[in-house]
Amino acid sequence: MNTSQQIMPDNNSRISNSFLVQAWLVLLLASFFGASLAGIQLTLAPKIEANKLNETLEKVPELILGADAAQVMKNTNQQMKIDQKFIEAGKKTYSVFQAKIDGQTAGWVAKASGQGYGDKIELLVGLNATAQTITGLFIIDQKETPGLGNNIVLPAWRNQFINKSTQQSLTAVKTKASAPNEINAITGATISSRSVCNIVNQTIDNLRQPLATAALDRQTPSDNQTNNSQTNNNQEKK
Repeated sequence: MNTSQQIMPDNNSRISNSFLVQAWLVLLLASFFGASLAGIQLTLAPKIEANKLNETLEKVPELILGADAAQVMKNTNQQMKIDQKFIEAGKKTYSVFQAKIDGQTAGWVAKASGQGYGDKIELLVGLNATAQTITGLFIIDQKETPGLGNNIVLPAWRNQFINKSTQQSLTAVKTKASAPNEINAITGATISSRSVCNIVNQTIDNLRQPLATAALDRQTPSDNQTNNSQTNNNQEKK
């Protein structure tokens, strides 16, 4: 009896120690993999952002001029100067790309984001020089429902935004769009459709006035020289 009583506590102790070892092992592995993932994220984050920037720069001509005109410009080696700016508006800081052709503002592309149905949606919205008209829309990143909400990336749906006025807020409707400011919602993905409209609306509300003002105020030196030359010539003629 004494031998049996001594063996039982020893077994319980071994089992208890085994559980403790396994628990510590799990914690150590979790810490290791967590640190590894964090390190990978830190390493890849700059590359991911760089890839997004390159993708944005490639899309700017198309979002301002349209796919066909952008292709013609590329084929004929015409130059479009693209300058990145950061504009604070509506308690947000927007990354905005100003496109110029022959020194004149051709349009703007603003990067924006907001909550979708599944996760954050990142997009680019193109505007004409005076920010009065939408010239294009491109979805950079999204995690919406496959086969439903992720159809916001399709050109057939995005192209509805082209030539829409920025004077009225856009709204996604389940029935066929009839008003100038209406967008046909994707069947089964009304929330995703409305999320995109909301992001575009907020971006335009915040940037319309600053962009319109910037387009009027910022002339190239050649423009100023031309205007001054014309003024001097008129004075000499008098």
